[in-house]
Amino acid sequence: MPLRDTMGRPVRDLRISVTDRCNFRCTYCMPKEIFNREYEFLARELLLSFEEIARVTGVFAGFGVEKVRLTGGEPLLRRDLEVLVGELAAIPGIGDLTLTTNGTLLARKAEALAAAGLDRVTVSLDSMDDAVFMAMNDVGVPVAVVLDGIAAAAAAGLAPVKINMVVKRGVNDDSILPMAEHFRGTGHILRFIEYMDVGRTNGWRLDDVVPAAEILATIDARHPLEPADANYRGEVARRWRYADGAGEIGVIASVTSPFCGDCTRARLSAEGTLFTCLFASAGTDLRAALRGGAGDDELAAIVRGVWERRGDRYSEIRSEATIALPKVEMSYIGG
Repeated sequence: MPLRDTMGRPVRDLRISVTDRCNFRCTYCMPKEIFNREYEFLARELLLSFEEIARVTGVFAGFGVEKVRLTGGEPLLRRDLEVLVGELAAIPGIGDLTLTTNGTLLARKAEALAAAGLDRVTVSLDSMDDAVFMAMNDVGVPVAVVLDGIAAAAAAGLAPVKINMVVKRGVNDDSILPMAEHFRGTGHILRFIEYMDVGRTNGWRLDDVVPAAEILATIDARHPLEPADANYRGEVARRWRYADGAGEIGVIASVTSPFCGDCTRARLSAEGTLFTCLFASAGTDLRAALRGGAGDDELAAIVRGVWERRGDRYSEIRSEATIALPKVEMSYIGG
């Protein structure tokens, strides 16, 4: 039976973090000051196995979930990830299996992922300028490495490739137009994301947010845009087309134009904690049930109970008070 939460929202999307580790130290996600050599990441035995992830995914598919996205951390750091992709692709009802990555390992992994059943990839890239991008990823990876990964994904059929750019004022807002112009006409879809207050370690301030309206105005002044309809209910990016037919862009405006009312996403952390909001302070442990011998019916009852009690709408009620709340880090919950 389809699930509905307290606001009538169904569950349609499941985002699965497969690791809390990443080879980037992006200042808005995993700042090096916190995630350094002393930081203790999850031990291997604490991570859900591929079999456990597939079991949970099967339960969600039974409730109507059709879209599954693998995230991290950096998901391609998880060994033999294509094996998990194959297991998830075989689950009845899962019609869209995707992955979000920083792209550094994509050139060597794209063909195997596509062969295993992955449908598409989303690649994070915050600037076309090497100096800006390397300062943001904070490990010195140049733009060319990510572009090679995007090209490999497209060649493997993982298309259309979506590119996510987190925009932070005074850091990479000058890169908005160059990014748009680079990907215009390529068939790829560039999406601009307002800098969000996920977790507690990125030093988020409202003054650092470049509103979606400003992003759109910057592009529209050079390349006129027109609105496009959403592809499906719960799509977080608002779509815009270039008036000259050179493709489309998207904007994800969690800060200035919240979309909580249509959110259909559940999130599973790498160690098996179920969250119902990107800005959550706490979740529900599924790993204990999985390793305690729970059958699928028992897992389904836990998931049903969590979702039917769900009332999250953080972005709609965001204030000075909520910003100060303890929140799970993006690298743990899967962005």
